[in-house]
Amino acid sequence: MSRLGRVTDRGVGRALRARVTGWLRKLCADLWTLRPDPLPPSTWLRWLPHGLVCLAAFGVTVGGTGDMSDNGHLPPTLAFLIACGQGGAMVLGLWRPVPAWWLSLGAFVVGAMAVRGRLGFDPDTYTWPWTAAGIVAELFVLLLLALRVPTRAAIAALAVTALLTNVLEGLPGAWRYDTTGVLAISLFTVVVIVGTALRGRREARAELVEQTTLTAEERTRRTLLEERSRIARELHDVVAHHMSVISIQAQVAPHLVQDPPDELKENLAGIRQNALEALTELRRVLGVLRSEHPEPGEPSAGPGGDTAPHAPQPTLDRLDALVENTRAAGREVAIEIDGERRPLPPGVELSAYRIVQEALSNVLRHAPGASARVRLTYRRDGLEVEIVNSRPTGPAPPSKGAGHGLLGMRERVAMLGGTMTAHPWHWDGFKVTAFLPDTPPADGPGTGRSDDRTTDPRGGTP
Repeated sequence: MSRLGRVTDRGVGRALRARVTGWLRKLCADLWTLRPDPLPPSTWLRWLPHGLVCLAAFGVTVGGTGDMSDNGHLPPTLAFLIACGQGGAMVLGLWRPVPAWWLSLGAFVVGAMAVRGRLGFDPDTYTWPWTAAGIVAELFVLLLLALRVPTRAAIAALAVTALLTNVLEGLPGAWRYDTTGVLAISLFTVVVIVGTALRGRREARAELVEQTTLTAEERTRRTLLEERSRIARELHDVVAHHMSVISIQAQVAPHLVQDPPDELKENLAGIRQNALEALTELRRVLGVLRSEHPEPGEPSAGPGGDTAPHAPQPTLDRLDALVENTRAAGREVAIEIDGERRPLPPGVELSAYRIVQEALSNVLRHAPGASARVRLTYRRDGLEVEIVNSRPTGPAPPSKGAGHGLLGMRERVAMLGGTMTAHPWHWDGFKVTAFLPDTPPADGPGTGRSDDRTTDPRGGTP
């Protein structure tokens, strides 16, 4: 038992010594450094605090020189040098608070010992060891120090200052002077407490801003992932349809050829088997994507509805019904089609329909009383979609939060390798233009360019 006790005591003592040693090392690093730590400009007052400190330093230099020269009977040159050390420490504290504190402390010790060594003056008429100018200088220096160093360093600086003050007041014959140690240490303690509290408040505010920024970034990332998941759910039906067609064609093809060779039958059977396996995997992927059970009122659900989880994905053939639903809500909507209308890849038609749907939804939500115009331009290399709304006739109702408007449009355009712009239009209107190529980009999806030059709520989340 005694051996166990000795081992335990030895382990506890070693841990305690390690903790104390680490604390002393941190404290030494805090108070024995020349690293710069500039005082940042005030949020509201800008550089006014810096100017006030410099003005106070000038007053300390002039007042301290006169006090130590007239009342302390020091030579003017020595009094001026000591006062310059105290005033200079105040200015230095704006950029290097720890060296400024050491300079102020050194000027205090030199001044107190120099005054004490002078004879031929009445000690009852002179405050010692701290002069009025010295107290003011040390107050500023400790405040600037406490605003920028850890609490442990500010308390240690206060303790060292108090220790030197008590040592000087304990010298032989010091009782003859009008000592100011108690008053000075009391004022220094108040200043250190105030500076530490202000520093803690500033750090808490900085952490709050950082957390707010991280929360906003996380919210944007989550919104992006939700939008991509929703687009993937929609594209599942398109891909599944093509895979079903491949499977059926591979099954029917042998019957269209008289006496097909065995190699052809075997290859077609392999194609059909691979298509069925791909369909099975697609259903599994869809089950994962739909595991969150999205509500029917997703932000993308606009005038055209189409929110049922298993509803067929819409194409541009249903654009007229979408426009009619918007008109039924009391809005004027004009639709224009330029170029020769032709069938486009299902992904292009689905994306174009969703872009128009989201844009009209934003008009209903964020532009009360505004009319809209939808233009589809069929080009040789793709489809251009343009939605423009006029100036709203009244203020928009408060938004419940960031939506998925521009975010979803951008993702769809980027998926197809197209381009997109969204910006305010004439007289407080808004315009969305997207070009969707009918052939996939050579380097795969995600190469599209999006140019959103506004954060107007009618465009949704930028």
